Amino acid sequence: MRLLTGASPAKSYDTFLFVPDSVASFGPTVLAEGFDPTRSIFWVHAWTVSADGIVTQVREYFNTSLTVTRFGDSPPSDPATAEIAPLHCPSLWESSVSSRAGKSVPGLVLAI
Repeated sequence: MRLLTGASPAKSYDTFLFVPDSVASFGPTVLAEGFDPTRSIFWVHAWTVSADGIVTQVREYFNTSLTVTRFGDSPPSDPATAEIAPLHCPSLWESSVSSRAGKSVPGLVLAI
């Protein structure tokens, strides 16, 4: 945070390189993930980008497995039961670098 805001100069032990291993996008959401093997830290950034290319929101996750899903109504198999159709949440993306860290981590679902 200090490095990003310029509040104080980074010390050598405070440096952390955000080098992405992968980048994916789903509409206005851009996901980048990476891994710092020297610290055994992996991260996922979820950026929301406006139509004119401005980043309007950034969410970051450290040492957490992330699954991205999209909420939507599933098509009813029987029109008579359309009002009780289950919610369909397909998985669009799952973080992969967490398996490289070799440890069990909590999992989160990001709904877009």
